[in-house]
Amino acid sequence: MNLSEQACLLVNELMATPWGQVSPSVYETGRLVTLAPGLAGHRERVAYLLAEQHGDGAWGAPDGYGLVPTLSATEALLTAIARGDGDDGLLLPAAKAGLEALRPMLAAASEPPDTPAIDLIVPALVELVNRHRPEGSPLPLPPTMDTTRLTRVRRLLASGAEPPQKVQHVLEVVGATGAIRPAPIGTVGASPAATAAWLSARPDPEAAGPALYHLRAVAGRYGGPVPVGLPITVFERAWVLSWLLRAGVPVDVPPEMTADLWAAIGPAGTPAGAGLPADADTTSVALYALALLGVPYEPSSLATFDTGAHFCTWQGEDGTSVSVNAHVLDALGQYARVRPAAGEAYRPRIERVARWLTERQRPDGSWIDRWHASPYYATLSCMLALGEFGGARYAGAVRKGREWILSTQRADGSWGRWAGRPEETAYGMQALLLAGPEPDERCAGAARRGYEYLNRAANLSDYPPLWHDKELYSPTAIVRAAVIAAQHVTICSTEGNSRCENRT
Repeated sequence: MNLSEQACLLVNELMATPWGQVSPSVYETGRLVTLAPGLAGHRERVAYLLAEQHGDGAWGAPDGYGLVPTLSATEALLTAIARGDGDDGLLLPAAKAGLEALRPMLAAASEPPDTPAIDLIVPALVELVNRHRPEGSPLPLPPTMDTTRLTRVRRLLASGAEPPQKVQHVLEVVGATGAIRPAPIGTVGASPAATAAWLSARPDPEAAGPALYHLRAVAGRYGGPVPVGLPITVFERAWVLSWLLRAGVPVDVPPEMTADLWAAIGPAGTPAGAGLPADADTTSVALYALALLGVPYEPSSLATFDTGAHFCTWQGEDGTSVSVNAHVLDALGQYARVRPAAGEAYRPRIERVARWLTERQRPDGSWIDRWHASPYYATLSCMLALGEFGGARYAGAVRKGREWILSTQRADGSWGRWAGRPEETAYGMQALLLAGPEPDERCAGAARRGYEYLNRAANLSDYPPLWHDKELYSPTAIVRAAVIAAQHVTICSTEGNSRCENRT
């Protein structure tokens, strides 16, 4: 199957599975073991937790990313033991190993990864684990965490007030109230765990309504385990189309998908999926994809997220994101390109965002971001936006990023933070070939080595979690699109294929 056929098949899969394609989650599955033991697939969820545990007793990725999943899985196994849900000969050793792994992890978590709501999740789960009275002293909180924010959010919910929509995504750790209502498709906060928490406060099945059907559908699709976030409809479609179209991959986009993307944009932007708040990232990538599809949508909704200095992901965001601002630059720049007269109004913002991004480039030429564990994702996002819409003034930043990409390629042709991975290799290849100025032979050669690595990869559908949510996850369709795009541009660069000339 050639790359165009693969791309068309992928896009058709998006229509067939509109909630999205996301890897299962240890954290989220652990919360369902605790909150929804009566839901079909409970034994499979417990078995999944046991199978995913590492030899050292922990779960999850290195560099602090294992703290949240290890807390969740350990607490879930302790709950299962207390309820008599399984074979203690299997559960008890796994839970003890989890506890032993947690103590040094908590002590070392002075600067935990910037994942969503970690300052709520970790204190809440430490509290739950300590209720089981584990052997030894109670688990401590990390040195830089306390319960102040968790207590404040819980008091807000206890007052009967409706919390900010983003809080609903972590309802399982802050508590459910009658003020919250599921989205029309039944999800609460686009989170199986949050939906289970909402349902746990409603023992009457008649009151559960669509939320119960939604949770059953998600667990049924995965055979028991569940992902950290679903649905991600707009997020998935926008990213897949942007990767493919930007790289010039020939693909037939169903008109229904274009119409759905158009309809998703509202005055305040669009959310990644039902149950989530509108965010600048999804809004920007959807706007960019629509402009590439030849149906540009006026990007006035992005004003909702303009702080005057940069664009926030959503109102009240803690911290900032370079990838979000790179995608804003894409959206504004592409709109100005295809609608020059109307786009003139956005030129000051384009310049401001380009300057803001350049100021955040690290001395080695890379960028890092709060929505992805890999610097290759952030660096690619910034290089593409600055290279295409920043102009000559920012060519130096792009070249500096290119040098970093070239200098960090592994001996086998791959790129990766912890190990060479297809996803990060695809980002390195695209950064070298798609981000102007015109790539030189070093870039072409490095991309070819990346292409050869991808061809040797035993399983190109094996995408370890790298994207930030409550724990790391993989939006597998989006990653597949990035790999296809990288392979396509490398073939174009090597063969000079005329079909690849007009990539945008």
